[in-house]
Amino acid sequence: MKTKLGLLYGGKSAEHKVSMQTAMAVIKALDLNKFDIHPIYISEQGEWINGPQLTAPAETIKELEFKAEKGQVSMDTALTLRDSEDHKGFDVIFPLLHGPNGEDGTVQGMLELLNLPYVGNGVLASSAGMDKVIMKNIFAQAGLPQVGYVWFIRSEWEKNRQAAYENVESEIGYPCFVKPANLGSSVGISKCVSREELETAFAEAFQFDRKIIIEQGVKAREIELGVLGNDEPHCSVAGEIVPKTDFYDYKAKYEDGDTAMIIPAELNEEIYNSLKEQAIAAFKALDCSGLVRADFFLTEDGDIYINEVNTMPGFTPFSMFPLLWKHTGVEYPELIEKLVKYAVERHEEKQKIKYTF
Repeated sequence: MKTKLGLLYGGKSAEHKVSMQTAMAVIKALDLNKFDIHPIYISEQGEWINGPQLTAPAETIKELEFKAEKGQVSMDTALTLRDSEDHKGFDVIFPLLHGPNGEDGTVQGMLELLNLPYVGNGVLASSAGMDKVIMKNIFAQAGLPQVGYVWFIRSEWEKNRQAAYENVESEIGYPCFVKPANLGSSVGISKCVSREELETAFAEAFQFDRKIIIEQGVKAREIELGVLGNDEPHCSVAGEIVPKTDFYDYKAKYEDGDTAMIIPAELNEEIYNSLKEQAIAAFKALDCSGLVRADFFLTEDGDIYINEVNTMPGFTPFSMFPLLWKHTGVEYPELIEKLVKYAVERHEEKQKIKYTF
């Protein structure tokens, strides 16, 4: 019997386009003999629109961008995810959403209220993993080594910009990286080596979030691992990012692919085992489920610093996560099927919880 799979993509986020690319890649990889695929598009204005069941993979992103019509949008569409008189509810929802309003626990919370199985991380892991400040604070509590960081909210910066810049220079120094706290895909990130660049970077990052984080720059290799599973997660081989620009920015990730990905990364067994141990520790510290990509810095001296985890890594042709699993022996279609299986397993586990006395 086929699995009725709802694909949730697009979203009211600066990462809308990234989500569309992810949706295209997943749809092309799904086995139509195993899945009934139902696209659910969220426009950049936040409109929810049910598309027709796919009988063949979409060829262009335009085919997945549905126009909103009266009676099609918003919570009415969301509620049809559950059973109704004229609609059979979905077996599993796959949220292919990146950034705020999708990857941050908001959609996950709605799916929890609807009591639907869904792929990926739950409310807590999604929200904590989206907010880089909260994530790093949790990692610190778990004893995971990290580079130095400070953070600010917009109102604090607007009251005394000079003090904010001086704080960065005294606590972090140059070079440093300025990032929106609640965004991914390297959107709004700047590398700074001077006060002038720092001032510009603050203004840039605050366009995308009310909170920003500034991290100490470190000369190191960028190593990434994929993690799969629920209570007993396991890791992929390690991959290395070698950007041809100053850092792995949005353009390198999603547009020109002009970045070297070395898979597997050249690491000795001791370093690789340490990376795996820390990746799983980070997964468990955030109470993750399904999948994450764990990103690390590895210095010439062999010091390892966790940078972040991504609770919904991209699935585009240039994405590291599926490539890591491909080199581990898990092809893309199988990877998707595993994620659906983990979603069902986690949902069944939650049904054992007693809510009445």
